[in-house]
Amino acid sequence: MQQVRAKKFLGQHFLKDLSVAQRIAETIPAGRVLEIGPGMGVLTQYLLKNPNLQTTAIEIDRESVAYLKEWYPELHLIEGDFLKLDLNIIYPDGEFCVIGNYPYNISSQIFFKVLDYKDRIPICSGMIQKEVAERIASKPGKKAYGILSVLLQAYYDIEYLFTVDEHVFNPPPKVKSAVIRMTRNNRQGLGCDEALFKNVVKTAFNQRRKQMRNSLMQLVGKDNPILSEPIFTKRPEQLSVEEFIALTQLIQNSK
Repeated sequence: MQQVRAKKFLGQHFLKDLSVAQRIAETIPAGRVLEIGPGMGVLTQYLLKNPNLQTTAIEIDRESVAYLKEWYPELHLIEGDFLKLDLNIIYPDGEFCVIGNYPYNISSQIFFKVLDYKDRIPICSGMIQKEVAERIASKPGKKAYGILSVLLQAYYDIEYLFTVDEHVFNPPPKVKSAVIRMTRNNRQGLGCDEALFKNVVKTAFNQRRKQMRNSLMQLVGKDNPILSEPIFTKRPEQLSVEEFIALTQLIQNSK
């Protein structure tokens, strides 16, 4: 059977290096795992070889679906769009992990969706654009620290595992890639309104060069006395996850 053509509109870059694929597969040792965008199955083959994994894959590309059905008939394969899928239909109960060589053009959206199921997804790992991986793993005070950093680190411990060069893909992307693993931490709740927390983080970083009193004035009102609190003199990249939670609690209590 012919190879699958990489489609630019789907952000496809097929991994050729089997050792890299195997290392990614090993980031999840056991349990139920959902692979996003298996393509031609370079990662899938190692997931299927692990007797401790129960693998399901979701693929939007019809050409890839036909290829996977031919070469991996034992794979539980769903044809569809991960971003539009209700994961409760695939897994009505219990935990499941998420893995993939994620399409770079939708990787952030994938992680935001993982957050929606954070209490059921103990591990999410895989390969993304290096710049995005650095952003997710970044600590406060760094240039890469931003919305993804705060929202994901609120609920997950992030490990930047290793960097992957361009030449191991077909076609090679114009950027380097990286493999990360996100492991659910012990935080059960934020102690504040979660929707407001997301709004505070996004609003602050959308004007990241401004002090918080200027960027968040629209949320609290320009005459709100809490704007005189010391935390509002800081810029968003200076605040830890815990400080963003405290800031949200302050805003919530002032309303």
